[in-house]
Amino acid sequence: MTKPPQQTSCPVPEAERTWWKESVVYQIYPRSFADSDGDGIGDIPGIIDRLDHVADLGADAIWLNPVYESPQHDNGYDISDYRSIHHEYGTMGDWEELLAQVHERDMRLVMDLVVNHTSVDHEWFQRSRRRDPDYEDYYIWREGEDGEAPNNWESFFGGSAWTYDEERGKYYLHLYDESQPDLNWRNPAVRRDIFDTMEWWLEKGIDGFRLDVINLLSKAAGLPDGDPDAEWTGARHFVDGPRLLAYLEAMDEQVLSNYDAMTVGEMPQLSVEQARKYAGTDGPLDMAFHFQHTKLDYEDGKRWSVGDWDLPELKQITRRWHDGLSAEGWNALFWENHDQPRVVSRYGDPETYHRESATMLGTFMLTRSGTPYVYQGQELGMTNAQWTDVESLADVDARRATRELLDSGQYDSFEEVADIVGYRSRDNARTPMQWDDSDHAGFTDGEPWLPVNTNYEEVNVAAQADDSVTAYYRSLIELRAEHDAFVYGTYEDLHPEHERLAAYTQTLEYPDGGVSERMLAVLNFSADREPVELPTTVEDADLLLSNYDRDAITPTTAHEPYEARVFRLE
Repeated sequence: MTKPPQQTSCPVPEAERTWWKESVVYQIYPRSFADSDGDGIGDIPGIIDRLDHVADLGADAIWLNPVYESPQHDNGYDISDYRSIHHEYGTMGDWEELLAQVHERDMRLVMDLVVNHTSVDHEWFQRSRRRDPDYEDYYIWREGEDGEAPNNWESFFGGSAWTYDEERGKYYLHLYDESQPDLNWRNPAVRRDIFDTMEWWLEKGIDGFRLDVINLLSKAAGLPDGDPDAEWTGARHFVDGPRLLAYLEAMDEQVLSNYDAMTVGEMPQLSVEQARKYAGTDGPLDMAFHFQHTKLDYEDGKRWSVGDWDLPELKQITRRWHDGLSAEGWNALFWENHDQPRVVSRYGDPETYHRESATMLGTFMLTRSGTPYVYQGQELGMTNAQWTDVESLADVDARRATRELLDSGQYDSFEEVADIVGYRSRDNARTPMQWDDSDHAGFTDGEPWLPVNTNYEEVNVAAQADDSVTAYYRSLIELRAEHDAFVYGTYEDLHPEHERLAAYTQTLEYPDGGVSERMLAVLNFSADREPVELPTTVEDADLLLSNYDRDAITPTTAHEPYEARVFRLE
């Protein structure tokens, strides 16, 4: 494995540079990262104990999944108190120590915040269902007709998006689980309470927010029926709603603009045009997550299916998002998160070419302009797990999908749907972090809340040697920090239609048009040995990094299976 050279000067105006553009963000899922007290559930003291792993990797910031008080029906995305820490994770004192330790290591802390909905256990909902005058309109309540829901909107987790509440005598809207009622953002008091909560956390010293499903805040007036043949019934009436931009602009004006804080919004069904509106140069957010590249292996667009995927389509999506945001916006780059199965099991080869495909996929993410997000365990090449029955799944969404698949009449047993459910379940991303080859992978001394992946004896932090996936990720992050072309450069796809190879340049130019530096990445997305044709001007390029043991090669040398090469052209 080759090592990167020293930093070269690059012509990026100081006004365009920001810490979050130049950061590599490491995502921590607290429940599965490290358990300090042996109860089988990851916690904040456990995170503190393992912070050096994140710092040594080269991460600049940590995105922390929700640690707020919660009944944990959806693993913390059902918040019952925005200003308290869930007891299984620790105390507010533990969290304050975490913040101090993160900052001591010159990293930043970004909190995950859910403001589309709360838990049914939240005081606001409890007072709203009792018709407390101060909270009566904090949620979206409607009368039904003849015992039917107010309309045909669907929950993302399946079934109706409406649940009847006996105490209030009305239906409440929940675009996710019935334990997660949607807040009524039309109510100024709701907005004021949310903004006050955000300011409270920023005053405690955090460095930003990841905003969960933030483009669902604005629901259409009148709550009309949705198209039952759409991907998500009702989505066109609550995704990118009519007041969304106004809500986000108010959030920015009243809170975010007063702090040097990073914001990234999770936005289902996001288009490039919408991203420019919400996270463009003058938009209220800094970045937005889109999910087009995570749906390549859907069959006929259906999430609970497994289909073949197409590399030219991945490159087309990559080019569209780069070109669409290069002049007015910023890209958020990711393969994995707490909701996505492991990428090496989807777009790589975890059996025969585990290290090669894991490092190649990491190269694709970390050598393009934008802010990269590394999910815990991705730097090890953690893979999807094996699920034997419905009871082995913790993911409420996977359990629901399994029941629907079995009820469809196409399948007779779990064994017949095991490959689909096992491939798609969010539990794949939530199996405990694999620290070593001891019992439960060093995650806990107790019984883990979710079984450890059976390959933990080979795939773990302690086993990562100089030629490991982790060592390669460390070199990639170091290389990115030393060359602004990877951060601020212009992306050009050299072989957009090639079905197995990706070849692209990242070019950083001076304002007068002269080139400061140009980088080339050539990646083999297949298990075949692949030749490649590139312009003759790259023949004398310097090899900066390869996931194979090479000292020097020319760009035209045939590529080994899942090989990644990164060159400096000038």
